[in-house]
Amino acid sequence: MNDATISERANLDRKASLGLALRRRILTMELAPGAILDEVALSEEFGLSRPPVRELMRQMAGEGYIELETNRAARVSSMSYQSLRDFFLLAPMIYITANKLAAENRTRAELDVLKQIQQSFQTAIDDNDVEGRVFHNDQFHRQLGEMAHNVYLVPSLRRLQIDHARIGKIFYKHPNTPRMQEELELASQQHEQMIGAIERRDVDAAGELARLHLELSRRNMAMYAAPEGLETPAL
Repeated sequence: MNDATISERANLDRKASLGLALRRRILTMELAPGAILDEVALSEEFGLSRPPVRELMRQMAGEGYIELETNRAARVSSMSYQSLRDFFLLAPMIYITANKLAAENRTRAELDVLKQIQQSFQTAIDDNDVEGRVFHNDQFHRQLGEMAHNVYLVPSLRRLQIDHARIGKIFYKHPNTPRMQEELELASQQHEQMIGAIERRDVDAAGELARLHLELSRRNMAMYAAPEGLETPAL
């Protein structure tokens, strides 16, 4: 292997690390909606030149993580009350369909990955790791989308998941009452039930569990998504 090949692979590894870091920072709201992304600082942090950073940002803009406009710095995708309303209008259709198709089309290897992600999610709950809960919950539902094996479904699901994670960060950081902690545990139990339904290829049960899971999210997210005294749109 020559020096040029080694350098190219190192750049690819650093670019992948930057992509993973940016996605996690956005999903966990370490980078707030609308925040400016400093291309120079990111290049220096990950040891990359600016062209691969720009290429990654264009890719992430296509996925919905970032907003790019001519003659303006790249920004984290914005959120609003309209985003919240739009999410809860569309999410049931996408998530229920993803679960049903996952039950029909999953492989044993994919199911094993889903179980491993769920273990990480439960560990994050046990450890009171807020960012871990957000990240592994996102991974869980992303894996369900992959298990659906539908090229039209996955892009819509992934875009929904960006705001699901960010809205959910508000819920996950507030398990400050017995009821909230119980519902956090219920969310994990529903994950386990989804795994069981998908493992036995029970399409109807998998879809119904997705509906119940979203209803749990809707109740808690709506409660914490708006500052006190500010009216939220009907969900």
